[in-house]
Amino acid sequence: MPRDFYVILGISASATPDEVRHAYRQKVLELHPDHHGPDAKPFFEVQKAYAVLGDPGKRRYTMNR
Repeated sequence: MPRDFYVILGISASATPDEVRHAYRQKVLELHPDHHGPDAKPFFEVQKAYAVLGDPGKRRYTMNR
């Protein structure tokens, strides 16, 4: 089952690039292994989500699926 990057970042599909960036920064601070604990998986999921949603070309592809 594919991951829903919008759910991971806690934003809607209509979020602006600024909203995506803001949500990413909040999640990174919240889930960073230095603060969250030794399980870094949630942190890496946020990184992957932003890698896709932060790039307009990749994000457009996710919306057309």
